[in-house]
Amino acid sequence: MRRLAVFLVGAGVWGLGAGLISAQRPAPSPKHPVPSHQPQAPARSLEGVWSFSTLTPLERPAEFAGKPLVSDTEAAAWVKQNVERNNRDRRDGGADVDVARAVNDYWFERGNELSARNGQRMTSLVVDPLDGKLPPLTADARARLAARAADNREHPADGPENRSLQERCLSFNAGPPMLPGPYNNYVQILQMPGYVIIFNEMIHDARIVPLDNRPRPPASVRDWLGIPRGRWDGDTLVVESTNFTANTNLRGADENLQLTERFTLVDRTMLLYEFTVDDPTAFTRPWTAVLPMTRTNDRLFEYACHEGNYALMDILRGARFQEQKKD
Repeated sequence: MRRLAVFLVGAGVWGLGAGLISAQRPAPSPKHPVPSHQPQAPARSLEGVWSFSTLTPLERPAEFAGKPLVSDTEAAAWVKQNVERNNRDRRDGGADVDVARAVNDYWFERGNELSARNGQRMTSLVVDPLDGKLPPLTADARARLAARAADNREHPADGPENRSLQERCLSFNAGPPMLPGPYNNYVQILQMPGYVIIFNEMIHDARIVPLDNRPRPPASVRDWLGIPRGRWDGDTLVVESTNFTANTNLRGADENLQLTERFTLVDRTMLLYEFTVDDPTAFTRPWTAVLPMTRTNDRLFEYACHEGNYALMDILRGARFQEQKKD
């Protein structure tokens, strides 16, 4: 049975609500009717609920340098060490560290092993570059992030915009692209003529992906999740997204991000999710990650983050109180 709770975001805690999701399939837009020549989807349906919980890190740890894949024995030893190190129930770090562990380990659903690929365990989700590391940021991206960090230090709580996207319940592991987080690592895929819906449990984001070759909107039209266009490449669903906003929260990516996602059904129980990030104004080269997903019979639950986000209001109230004391 999955765990349910309400966590407050902003004080080092994230949120999870307890209402069941009821996903409804939208009718095609009258402005973009599904054309009669729309290619049929492959017989191998991607529909279902998929879990992408894993302990495989995005980037390869130093102890696995030069080893993209390891044996089950090596993986088990690394998992045991890291589970113990990251145990939120430990109380051995002093007051500040222990407060940061405020959410008990019981509530986390990180998975309990490294993901497998080609019969061996993956040491990083990044597969290109071959060292399993993200490519360096461009000089402009480093300057942009440094300026943003300096502004946040000088104006930490003038308004909600000064706080992180996570504290504002706007961005977690739902992506795009999807990446594993502490919990809510579920996605539901729904297929229908002319459309695929990618519905994440985290933040209950739903991406409606048209498959009818419609043109993209102009660059002046931006969307928080990007604007996707999908197509079938054999049995693989390919989703290409552009027109992101400047608030894109992917390791320094910006509004010029071009994201290509590939969903391939390996067998009835496994879906291979692969994505490539191409953002020439943020990264010095494109990079690719692979994240195997497993089918689950679990239901999705509503992530009612903002509805219970009292911590953000308290942060802003505290800032106003401190300002009054200075006057």
